[in-house]
Amino acid sequence: MAGFYDYVRGRTDELPEGYSEPGLRAYRHLVLLGATQMVEAHHPELRAQLGEEAWLALMRAFVRDSAWDSPFYGDVYDEFVAFLARTSA
Repeated sequence: MAGFYDYVRGRTDELPEGYSEPGLRAYRHLVLLGATQMVEAHHPELRAQLGEEAWLALMRAFVRDSAWDSPFYGDVYDEFVAFLARTSA
């Protein structure tokens, strides 16, 4: 199962055994989209201030490197704040 999560979060591009690439790409996109929408809902100005390229880089880094492990998208915001504190320290 770790291979699935690592692929979906962008930690690896190695396709885990038993999964199709199109299906996992869709999951990866949905996880990034969900996290992005939750963070942007709390900080709508952040995306505009960073610009699209930097915003997407930040969100990909968050999804890949954060300690976010809750199945609830509502918990994303608190982990995003903690992620920023850890990475900017």
